[in-house]
Amino acid sequence: MVQVETQTGSMSSIDSPKDLSDSKSVVLQDDPEKQDVKISLDSDMPPTAFERKTMRWVDIRVLPFLALLYMVALIDRLNIGAARTAGMGADLELTVGARFSIVTCMYFIPYILFQVPGNLILRKIGVRNFLTFIVTSWGAVCFATAWVKDWKMLTLCRVLLGAMESGLFPALVYIISTWYRRHETQKRMAFFYMFSLTISGFSPIMAYVFSLLDGRQGIAGWSWIFIIEGTLTLFLGVLTFFFVPDFPDKNKFLSAEQTAVVLERIEKDRGDSLPDPLTREKILHHLKDWTIWTYGIMLACSTVPSYMLAYFISIILSGMGYGTAGSLLLSAPPYGPAFASALIFAYFSDRLRHRSGFIIVQALICIIGCCLTAFHSSNHIRYLGTPILLTPFLMVSSTSIGTFLINIGSAGAIPGILAYGANNVVSQSKRSVQSALTSGFAGIGGIIASTVFREQDFPKYIPGLWVTIGTQIVLIITVLITMIHFSRLNRLMREGKLKEPIQGQPGFYHTL
Repeated sequence: MVQVETQTGSMSSIDSPKDLSDSKSVVLQDDPEKQDVKISLDSDMPPTAFERKTMRWVDIRVLPFLALLYMVALIDRLNIGAARTAGMGADLELTVGARFSIVTCMYFIPYILFQVPGNLILRKIGVRNFLTFIVTSWGAVCFATAWVKDWKMLTLCRVLLGAMESGLFPALVYIISTWYRRHETQKRMAFFYMFSLTISGFSPIMAYVFSLLDGRQGIAGWSWIFIIEGTLTLFLGVLTFFFVPDFPDKNKFLSAEQTAVVLERIEKDRGDSLPDPLTREKILHHLKDWTIWTYGIMLACSTVPSYMLAYFISIILSGMGYGTAGSLLLSAPPYGPAFASALIFAYFSDRLRHRSGFIIVQALICIIGCCLTAFHSSNHIRYLGTPILLTPFLMVSSTSIGTFLINIGSAGAIPGILAYGANNVVSQSKRSVQSALTSGFAGIGGIIASTVFREQDFPKYIPGLWVTIGTQIVLIITVLITMIHFSRLNRLMREGKLKEPIQGQPGFYHTL
């Protein structure tokens, strides 16, 4: 229970951040050590040095561990592409018909269905209990995948993996968005997402190393990939129980004064530092807001090229003539420049307090990369650069033009879309619904990527790349629609022509 101390000194309960508008200070009752902490909403900001020290500690304590969780989830989700190249495709006959597309596609059905329910119960179950359960569960599924005997058993494991991983990403996005002010969000989202994606991008190299155990204990090399990675995930589940950070109002790693600073910053920024009750009526009301669906469409469009690279880059490279080692090792480099690019875009996006224009630029970069990968006749352009020695027998190129640009555009746009959505909702109940709904649409992007890159289109996958280009065009159009709509609402609000404040929050304006 959170209570408000009024100017008369009496205490009254509150259920919503809106009730803070006429109050003097907030007393936190969830933690006995913080019962006497007050957030003086009408006072000046705390000393800058103290605030900066507090937020640096928040960055250190929150972002790296959550990024680690998502990194491992991506590795366990995407290792199927590397495992196929390492021999699983032949052993389980995944090259027959559309089997590989079916296996990869089926993951996303439960992944989409369980995202919103997971976020709705997150606060009730508790962050530590919820995340510990799902991490250990998908670790067990990953480990079990090593022992499948045919593609049908593999499909079942993928369905279970999708169900267990479904609650992770929306929960992490929701947690991060509650810690920061709106125009601090994208830098943090970019670090969280790109750190996870970049490190997981090197998983084909790890998979190649693990596959060298082929034949040990009578186990195939591709099975060793799942055994080792599943075991590491199970260990991470234990660490999650002890180290995962919670929401700001429930955290245990900040002092009472530091917690007050964090909550006051959020309250002044958007007025939702405290959770409001999550009811069925509120959920349905939030779902009627058409704009929260557009963030999902944007994310679905941006994840199509991302999943395309994750699942098919090693296969596309093998179609360029590279062997198993070259295909796996060359899958990693495109993620390096994408990390730097995303941080640069995020820095300027936060600094200028603008999202939509940067998302459009990144979509255009992705289109250029898709065109180069699809239509240029020379592999030295599709994958061109300075020769380096990868193995004693293989000379290949180190810099990809097409695949690098695809990754820079798609991976870099995803943190921007997440920040765009987080910036334009008010109340934690709506934030919970919006983050889960948006993340669920990412699964639709995975389904599209899994189905349009067909076996019969190997090795260039031209139809799939055309679809990828089309999704980037849809992304640009959707961003323009929301930008025009939000700009109009902001203008009407400044002119005093709206009857009620935007999002019901006085002083709130949409981030374009």
